[in-house]
Amino acid sequence: MKARASGLCLILIFLLLILPVFPGCTGKTIDSEAVQSAENQTIQVTDSFGRTVEVPAGVERVATLYAFTGHVTTLLGKGELIVAVNRGLKRDILFNRINPVIAAAVMPVAADKVNIEELLRAEPDLVFVQGSVFRDEKEREKLDKTKIPYLAVEFNGIEEQISTIEAIGKALGASDTASRYLDYYRGVLDLVQKRVADIPESEKIRIYHSINEATRTYGRDNLAADWTTMAGVINVSLDQELRLLNNNYFAGLEQILLWDPELILVNEDGVADYILTNIQWSPLQAVKNDRIHQMPVGVSRWGHPGSLETPLGILWASKLFYPELFADIDISAETRKIYRDFFGYDLSDEELESMLSGRGMREAK
Repeated sequence: MKARASGLCLILIFLLLILPVFPGCTGKTIDSEAVQSAENQTIQVTDSFGRTVEVPAGVERVATLYAFTGHVTTLLGKGELIVAVNRGLKRDILFNRINPVIAAAVMPVAADKVNIEELLRAEPDLVFVQGSVFRDEKEREKLDKTKIPYLAVEFNGIEEQISTIEAIGKALGASDTASRYLDYYRGVLDLVQKRVADIPESEKIRIYHSINEATRTYGRDNLAADWTTMAGVINVSLDQELRLLNNNYFAGLEQILLWDPELILVNEDGVADYILTNIQWSPLQAVKNDRIHQMPVGVSRWGHPGSLETPLGILWASKLFYPELFADIDISAETRKIYRDFFGYDLSDEELESMLSGRGMREAK
């Protein structure tokens, strides 16, 4: 009998030792939602429209239906995840060399309309769309029905662009790389602003900035307006009456002649030649003094309202505007460093020359 009691005691002691490993015996309850979250982890990301979106932690397939988001995804070291793109990314010659997966990616968007069937075939677990797509109620409803998390991306200035890059970095699990790039970005802004701060208003260069077409430009609340102002120039189209056509702003040639800028920036190959050889533009002092400058084109068009390479564009343009203030800036060396550090790509001499000339870097539409 004693032996039996002794045996029972041993069993009880054994059970007491092992019970803590079973959840029901610890005195604590298991949070079933926490278990599900651990199995299907998500993170919350706020997009440009203030939407809080549940994004899978560890995204594996990404649709970048706005060119800027494809550039950022690649810069953040996640380019191999891209499975769907817009036409603009297919046209970026250097970008396709840096990220060869673009060639095989599907194109489920055109003219701000998403082909949902084509998008679903790509099986993305995260989609980036441009703000103009999100504003279209029918397009938004189509995207909502897919149940695929999507972030709507838009920015109208430097700080908004910085916030957008932070959000994309968070969504892709690449916040550290995003922070490194944004540290560089902010460093460029700080350097340029300090150097141009003491230029008297009367000595600031007056510029006109052409976007895509010779007479197409922009007003305020725009990334390009932000960076040109920070570079210490007078941008003649800001705060002016402009003609709005298909969501793009245009200045009439007569108005440009009245502004008579000292320098003209263009960001589309061929526009500089058009301005220089068209007799209607010949009265401009910028034409007379041969001060029509094509902005560089890398993975994006530097200085464009949707350009990822805004910091490089600011440095390049600031040195162009005020060479004596930026004599120590080596644009070639700076560009090579950024491409090596963030894109993991060593530019050849020929690629760098083409990039800085702004020629031959994008396929024609």
